[in-house]
Amino acid sequence: MDKKLPDVDLPVDFLADIQVTEEILNWYKFPCRIKATLFALCSEGELDAMINVTEYHIKKNDLICLAPNSIIQFHSMTENMRIHFIGFSSGFIEKVSFAKSFLDFLPYVIDNPVSSLPENAAEVCKDYFALLYKACVGNLIKEKDQVRCILESMLNCISSLYSSNFDQSRFVSRSENIYRQLLRLVMKHYEENRQVSFYARLLNITPQHLSSVVKQVAGKTVSDVIADIVIMDMKAKLKSTDMSIQEISNSLNFPNVSFFGKYFKRYVGMAPNEYRQC
Repeated sequence: MDKKLPDVDLPVDFLADIQVTEEILNWYKFPCRIKATLFALCSEGELDAMINVTEYHIKKNDLICLAPNSIIQFHSMTENMRIHFIGFSSGFIEKVSFAKSFLDFLPYVIDNPVSSLPENAAEVCKDYFALLYKACVGNLIKEKDQVRCILESMLNCISSLYSSNFDQSRFVSRSENIYRQLLRLVMKHYEENRQVSFYARLLNITPQHLSSVVKQVAGKTVSDVIADIVIMDMKAKLKSTDMSIQEISNSLNFPNVSFFGKYFKRYVGMAPNEYRQC
């Protein structure tokens, strides 16, 4: 693969590869927040990854769908790890006319970014990846509308796969629904607000009720859930950018560098500079 996968967004409309290897995935051993829309299919080997604070064990024929603003981090993987990859820039994906069938399943994609496919479904997905890969490396498709048509067809296929793999009738408790909504809200607002009362107000419930629900569903406090996402962003900036500690602190709206350092050390066990150098 000639181009490095993006830390934030794709530099081109779309990028594809059919042999993403361990060497490339190692670029993402630290948390990374993406703006692009990414689809990947594991064709060989196994991989442990964290997607939006949830750990996943990814194996052959697992389909990975990452919506914009997902936070990812790859951990251990087998030497024979191989992944088919397609990525679309945020600007390009906004121009795609998403089929209604896919929009209906978008909540399932967000809540279930990894889906195990049967062999025949995985082969169909590989065909889409291979087609876009050939178009990407050979510069065979000149018109963006042609790429959009292929993408829309692929999205229809993915929606059908999610329809088969996830039972829409499965009961989701109110507590689970509140927790899911909390995660989405934190992903959207964590840079400017980390107060439990802020998220409780957005959810139209009391802070006490929110705390009780999160403890029941996740076994954590609301502050810890928020911190999981904030710390991932901190780690990503410390390891993958040359931003100063002051700049990172400012980007996350901490009152000062001292408070930023104490917050980081509380959850990571070391100072930000120590983490950057380790």
